[in-house]
Amino acid sequence: MGMRFQFRVIAESKRHRARVGLLKTPRGVLITPAFMPVATYGAVKTLTPDELWKVGTRILVANTYHLHLRPGEDLIERFGGLHRFMNWKGFILTDSGGFQVFSLSKLRKITEEGVKFRSPIDGREVFLTPEKAVRIQLALGSDISMVLDYPVKLPSTYRETEKALEITTLWAKRSREEFLKVSHPYQLQFGIVQGGLFKDLRIRSARDLLEIGFDGYAVGGLALGESRNERNEILDVILPILPKDKVRYVMGVGLPQDIEDAVLRGADLFDCVLPTRNPRRGTVFTSEGKINLKSAKYAEDFSPLDPLCDCYTCRNFTRAYLRHLFKTMEPLAGRLASLHSIYYYNTLLDHLRREILAENGISLEDVIKEEML
Repeated sequence: MGMRFQFRVIAESKRHRARVGLLKTPRGVLITPAFMPVATYGAVKTLTPDELWKVGTRILVANTYHLHLRPGEDLIERFGGLHRFMNWKGFILTDSGGFQVFSLSKLRKITEEGVKFRSPIDGREVFLTPEKAVRIQLALGSDISMVLDYPVKLPSTYRETEKALEITTLWAKRSREEFLKVSHPYQLQFGIVQGGLFKDLRIRSARDLLEIGFDGYAVGGLALGESRNERNEILDVILPILPKDKVRYVMGVGLPQDIEDAVLRGADLFDCVLPTRNPRRGTVFTSEGKINLKSAKYAEDFSPLDPLCDCYTCRNFTRAYLRHLFKTMEPLAGRLASLHSIYYYNTLLDHLRREILAENGISLEDVIKEEML
């Protein structure tokens, strides 16, 4: 991590491995642990950048593969990069396209050289190599870029998982070499630990990545169908291996209890589509648990969506009104539910940060004041 970047842990829990960190970059300072809403095409569905900022979002994750297909990284670069293109003043992490290796399995062919995709838009062939993924993300101008990796479906056999891991490690080496040749001083690159649910493969992957040397490390290939206990067992093994002075990112984790599990084990960043996908379908998390706003029992419920929430939605609208919007398929329904959901997730992370800091006699306000966030 160059002089323009610094990550340091400012507080650790005395009861578990949870920590609060500061990632300093030319763009500003990010306090971790933090949740990243998914902006696949450069937008978080139904919400404006200003709305996201006002509810506490400071970092988003966008998708390299989909932005490459449309509108193309060349256009975005000519406009001044993805931040300017989408008018976002916070941080952006770009996925490499590795998840599409998993999710578009019927439309791709993997070799050691890279991945051949059949575009779901127009059927044309797209060849994504580790080097190309690096260059696309450079053109996009994200703050954090990810290496191209090969996650496997769960469950997979040991040999299938090991073969995918060998390709992931090969791609990681090539990605790092390309990044060091072409990168600009405003971007970090993270390696991704793979290995499925096999602890020895996970350990091998982590050690290989440490030997290559990255600016931060992610744990990929989880939240793909494994149980909560299985995931936590992997995190218990891997997170302590990863450097204390580097950001640790657990990819795809989106349920509140799963995020808390990962925070307690020392993770710093998280992303998932659930906090915006589920609300658009009428399901949200509240202080009273998960509720389905389409349920008939809310037809005459004039209480706020969440009585303990201070977001715009909860301050201004009732469950009965929100149910009415969903039943009449008004687009406003998904917007209001999503706004609450992102606020809820940011509040969850805020509480976790405050708890860790309080154990160390530090207030979040003092940290913000000191760092001039």
